[in-house]
Amino acid sequence: MNDYLIGKLEDLSSYKWFGKVTRVVGLTIEAKGPKASVGELCYILVGKGNQKIKAEVVGFRDEFVLLMPLNGISQIAPGSLVEATGKSLQVKVGYSLIGKVVDGCGELLSGDALPKGLTPFPTEQPPPNPITRPRIEEMLSLGVRAIDSFLTVGKGQRVGIFAGSGVGKSTLMAMIAKNSAADINVIALIGERGREVKDFIERDLGEEGLKNTIMVVATSDQPALMRIKGAMTATAIAEYFRNQGLNVNLMMDSVTRFAMAQREIGLAIGEPPTTKGYTPSVFAALPKLLERSGTNHSGSITAFYTVLVDGDDMNEPIADAVRGILDGHFVLERQLANKGHYPAINILKSISRVMDDIVSTKHNQTAKNVRNLLSTYLEAEDLIQIGAYKKGSSTEIDQAITAHPQIIDFLKQETDDVLDAEKSIEQLISQFG
Repeated sequence: MNDYLIGKLEDLSSYKWFGKVTRVVGLTIEAKGPKASVGELCYILVGKGNQKIKAEVVGFRDEFVLLMPLNGISQIAPGSLVEATGKSLQVKVGYSLIGKVVDGCGELLSGDALPKGLTPFPTEQPPPNPITRPRIEEMLSLGVRAIDSFLTVGKGQRVGIFAGSGVGKSTLMAMIAKNSAADINVIALIGERGREVKDFIERDLGEEGLKNTIMVVATSDQPALMRIKGAMTATAIAEYFRNQGLNVNLMMDSVTRFAMAQREIGLAIGEPPTTKGYTPSVFAALPKLLERSGTNHSGSITAFYTVLVDGDDMNEPIADAVRGILDGHFVLERQLANKGHYPAINILKSISRVMDDIVSTKHNQTAKNVRNLLSTYLEAEDLIQIGAYKKGSSTEIDQAITAHPQIIDFLKQETDDVLDAEKSIEQLISQFG
């Protein structure tokens, strides 16, 4: 028997650790025992057939273990046995999962058995070592002209999509999933309304988009821990394929609901509320999640995280924290959406922090010139609209007025209009260079 197997056998415990439920308060289950650590997966045995409810250790109070369920808690009773597993949650991942829709624990949402030949993979992983993480040097074509031309994204970049409700986040995500040059898409719908899941799969993504996609869904009715695990599971699946040497697109809608779920857990176990009721653990959990994407020695995860901005306030706590962690942000603006301008990206308020490193000098200069023309027009827009501006008063404003309709036409794009980055950049330089 080789040393590896001997080591594995020595690690096995000859004991099973059990505890008993003493009380349930809101979201939290208190148990006397078992011997377990924070983050460990436990089973609560309920009913006549000892059905197993998955729960995770989230803290301790005196000699009691605090757990939160990944399923419902309706059958849990005083004295229900709690069984420690000695490990954290793992999901099964592999190529046969492509085209499937799974829940926050990695099980098929349809209720069917998982395909065979999948590999167990932990949902909790450390981010790549910053010293060994390769720099972002290669552009990724997303097939969205406004982004490829003015907010060019690199392989392994992490971007926030900031928007209020109903301004086209889901549509933009579906366009990226269908048109992107990435090898595979992992899409996480966290805290989404149940009705919108099928709408997104069938209307926005479509059969063609799903062929190259794994979807992770944790709807708003599920426990807070399940919504957090949905985000972790999607990231773990993306990490597995990155380790296989692929360029992965990870899209998560939304980080705000992940933060809200973390706040629910924090408040339930007694953390003090701070900014707008968010607990300190929220601001510790965000970088742990967001830093896991990016490049490593094998492949890359290019990540897009949507952020819901309450009342279109870009400075609310979660938006502010996420913007500071990521490598760029796209701002979707309600004013543009109301005018029928889709995708409703305000390129003046958006930024890609790696664009300067991955595009040609000509492309970069042309994009800056167009931004300048658009900015000049918007500064003088009120005067232009009321007819107070006289032609010839400013050469810059005259140029901006002339170019404005052409710029707006360039930025608009229908959802079924597919353009790779090369064509978009050629159009940009030929029209405005």
